[in-house]
Amino acid sequence: MSIWWSLHLRREAASVPLARRLLLGTMETAGVDPEISYDLSLALSEACANAVEHGGAAGAGRVTEEYRVTAYLDGEKCRIEVADCGPGFPAAPVPVVRRAAPEAESGRGLRLIEELSDHVHFGNRSGRGGAVVSFDKIVKWRTDAPLLTT
Repeated sequence: MSIWWSLHLRREAASVPLARRLLLGTMETAGVDPEISYDLSLALSEACANAVEHGGAAGAGRVTEEYRVTAYLDGEKCRIEVADCGPGFPAAPVPVVRRAAPEAESGRGLRLIEELSDHVHFGNRSGRGGAVVSFDKIVKWRTDAPLLTT
């Protein structure tokens, strides 16, 4: 069995824990191992925080105030995508994830997403602009998982 959901969220700090709680609730209900759920929820929080902070684009006298989160749970894999309407990543074949200075208060989010996931893609939306962060992780199921496929 597979499930997916998509959210369109306002670029407000309060949207980050909302997305995280929805993911955790979905994973718990489906029967995903809590450790995997926690890793993915932390990575999602970082991706959402980046969209909130950097994901707005001024144009035609307005600022884009939304971003999108889509999650797919299918068999042995969970994929999450966060897309915004900001300036996107710098034009390079693969965006460079730089290490933050130890005393820095920000700048660790993309690196953390890489560490918590099995596969990560940082890219830009074609046509409309904006950044897209997608990441996936192999799912471990609880033995009593209601959605466990055999």
